[in-house]
Amino acid sequence: MPKIIHPIAGLIAILTIAAFWLSTAISELFASEATVAAVKTAIPWGFLLLVPALAATGGTGFALAKERRTGLVNAKIKRMPLIAANGMLVLIPAALFLAVKAKASEFDTVFYAVQALELAAGATNITLLGLNMRDGLKMKGRLRRLST
Repeated sequence: MPKIIHPIAGLIAILTIAAFWLSTAISELFASEATVAAVKTAIPWGFLLLVPALAATGGTGFALAKERRTGLVNAKIKRMPLIAANGMLVLIPAALFLAVKAKASEFDTVFYAVQALELAAGATNITLLGLNMRDGLKMKGRLRRLST
C-alpha cells in the first residue's frame, strides 16, 4: 500500500504548493486587490489537503526506505526536514498572516515583504519536493539520465 500512496500523496503535495504559488503570483501581477484577497484567504483552506498529503508522503517514504540510508534514499531523507521546517516555520505562518491582512484589505509594505518571503519559501519547497520526486523516479527506474 505505501508503494501506491507515496507517489500519489507526493504528487498531490507538490501540485498543491505549486497551485498556491502560481495563484499568488498571477493574482499579484494581473488581478485586482479583491482577487488577491480571495486567493490569500482561500490558501489556508488548502492546508486541509496539503498537510495530510505531506504527512502521508513522509510516512510512507520512511516505511518504504526501511533501514536504507544511503544514496538517493539518503538524499531524500535529508531534504525532508528542510521541507517540513520551511513549511511549518515560514509558509504556514506567512499564509495565515497574509490571509488576515488581505481580508482586512491591508496591502501595505509589511504585506508585500511577507508575500515576497512566502513566494521565495514556496519556490524553495517546490524545488526540494521536485528533487525528491526526481530521485524517487530514478530509484524506480522511471527516470534515467540521457547518455551522450
